[in-house]
Amino acid sequence: MTVSHPLRAKLERALTAAWLVRGPLACALWPVSLIYRALLALRGLFPAVAERLPVPVIVIGNVVAGGAGKTPTTLAVARHLQARGWRVGILSRGYGRDNDSVRLVAPDDDPRAVGDEPLLLAQALAPTAGVVAVGRQRAAAGRTLLAAHPGIDVLICDDGLQHRRLARDVEICVFDARGLGNGWLLPAGPLREPWPRPVDLVLGTEGAVDLSLPPGAQTFAARRRLADRARRADGAQTLLADLRGQPLTALAGIARPQAFFDMLRAAGLTLAQTLALPDHDDLAQVARSLDASAVLICTEKDAVKLWRWRPDAWAAPLALEVPGEFWDVLDGLLAARGYHPCAS
Repeated sequence: MTVSHPLRAKLERALTAAWLVRGPLACALWPVSLIYRALLALRGLFPAVAERLPVPVIVIGNVVAGGAGKTPTTLAVARHLQARGWRVGILSRGYGRDNDSVRLVAPDDDPRAVGDEPLLLAQALAPTAGVVAVGRQRAAAGRTLLAAHPGIDVLICDDGLQHRRLARDVEICVFDARGLGNGWLLPAGPLREPWPRPVDLVLGTEGAVDLSLPPGAQTFAARRRLADRARRADGAQTLLADLRGQPLTALAGIARPQAFFDMLRAAGLTLAQTLALPDHDDLAQVARSLDASAVLICTEKDAVKLWRWRPDAWAAPLALEVPGEFWDVLDGLLAARGYHPCAS
């Protein structure tokens, strides 16, 4: 049985499906997308002044609405740079939190105050050198982070490809299997801005993507899969294989919940019930309605919120396998711009 969250989740799924093809709904919305295009062009006539921070900035974003693997890519890049001797800081808007103030993120923060993805990153990188700051104005968040941790020598911005007030040294644009969808701008299609646009690297988080590339950009294909182990709030772990045969309740408040459910089933798990929720849902309503005896499994992003009510829920992490050539090019771009880890 599949249970879906009410109106918002249904609307998200309808738009996501409409954005894959140039069907009736997309065509009906196409005139509105012309207004959006005009607003983008008008903004381009009055570009924002970008603030330059004293350390290199890597922006990881996308040009399509919804998740395409930005946060898993941010985590993979952070771990790679740390292994190379960089002291990494991460910036995020903190989408869905209850205020826009700049603040540092601690691993035990309330996700309502800092956002689910920044909290996930803070927990995943602790107790290593990674630290996270959130703020609508990423440059202000960067200043706060550098003031608190002056040893940081590189900043990664999770999302923010369209946030032009922060100067950046490397831009990485990620795509999932949808690619550009129907190729139209919002709301008729998924594009936040016209493509191609200048970026340094393009990464397909679910394999190769077929799209035109901006001059000078290089494209790479990564593989996104479930990790072998799931974990609970108390740190207990279990092999996913050991959950086979149990009737599980799976929930996902991400851009494409069905993709997560499909991965669980491909791992041999039995999903007695699936809960497809809106992206960044706070889970408060659904948590109250869950059967206390149900065995729950969810994404890591959902777990940082669900564990407040159900610490017994299993979080199934996503692992991103990035080709070595991608890291070679990224390291080369930083070196070519004169940047090297202070620890080296």
